[in-house]
Parts: sequence; C-alpha cells; structure tokens
Amino acid sequence: MIGSAAGDKFEKIRTRMVQEQLVPRGITDPRTLAAMARIPRHLFVEDAMQAQAYGDHPLPIGRGQTISQPYIVALMTQALQLKGHEKVLEIGTGSGYQAAILAQLCGQVYTIERINALLVQARKVFDQLRCMNILSRVDDGTIGWPDNSPYDAIIVTAGGPRVPEPLVEQLADPGVLVIPVGDRYVQELQLVSRKDGRVFTKIIENVRFVSLIGVHGWQSE
Repeated sequence: MIGSAAGDKFEKIRTRMVQEQLVPRGITDPRTLAAMARIPRHLFVEDAMQAQAYGDHPLPIGRGQTISQPYIVALMTQALQLKGHEKVLEIGTGSGYQAAILAQLCGQVYTIERINALLVQARKVFDQLRCMNILSRVDDGTIGWPDNSPYDAIIVTAGGPRVPEPLVEQLADPGVLVIPVGDRYVQELQLVSRKDGRVFTKIIENVRFVSLIGVHGWQSE
C-alpha cells in the first residue's frame, strides 16, 4: 500500500484543502476525506507548480493534459462508494493522482493512459509512495481492460461524447461507473449503475474535462 506522507511541509496545507474546499461542498465520506488529506498532491505536478498544487483549480501536467481540481477528484471518488475490497478500473491515468487516491480505498487499481510519457512519470510517483496495488498500461482507454474484468467500479477522467459501451460491458453487477459525458467544452458528470441486469444513469453535476480520445470517444485532439 501507500507510504505515509505525514510530516511533509505541505501537510497543513492539505488539511486546509480538505476543510475549506471539500467538506463545505458536500464531500462527507470519511475514507475519501482521509485519502485526500494523506496523499501528497504536490508530487504529481512539476516542481515549479508545487506551491499551487492544493489550490481550488486544475493544473497543467504537459501534453495538453491536466490534474483535476481537488474537489472534482474527491467528488468522483466519493461517488464510487468504495469500501476497501473492490477492483477499480481508471481510464486516463494522467498525473497519477486519482489512481493514488483510489489505491487508498480499494483492493486493486487498474489504470490506463494513452500518453506513455505521462504514465512513466506517474509510475515514478507510485513507486515513491509505495503504491503496490496499482497496475498500469498504455492503451486506448475507451476499450477498457477486458482481461481483468469485471470491475466493481470504473472511473473515467476525460470527457467523451457518450459512455463507451465496452466499459459498461466490463462493469460488474452490481457496479458503478463515473464518467463526464458531453461536448469538448462542458460535460455532465454521470453516475452509471448496474444492478440486477439493469443499467441506471444519474447526473451528478456539470464539469469540464480534457477530451477522451479513442475508438469509443473523440477521434482526435
């Protein structure tokens, strides 16, 4: 599992982030809040941006990608309702921050990134934090990772025009999938649930993510 980040110089700033950005906006799950307070977000951005890492906004991580604002990470994580034993698939590793949060809360994380350079950097931080329950690969995330399905939960950290059918097929019953769906500028964060063979969709709120590129997403940048 993940090594403790206690004692680093950003610990108090992280605590303030949780108290001022997350709790007032309705993030109530104790396990999600604890993970957000523990994981050193500043390690997932460039050194020059570490002082901004706990601000209430996304940050660029290179290659046209971003690390989502803390609130959005917490909101999506809380929506999965993880108890500790689950197998989770993440589409869009990016900086690796979301995967590291998930690794605190479930049994196994499988994460897919289409940009190799980003995944290489994310893996370095995973190793630094001793994230032993994260497996990763470079691939088209919109086709999922069928070899290890079904997944108790799936999280997609990029916005697509629709919910990729392969991801729904790889979702366990019961299981939940969180994904931004819309155009390239604004999306609805959707919670897709499978239970007793039926699929239900609930809108959480409006969001804005980078584009989900792939066979079952947008075809290009």
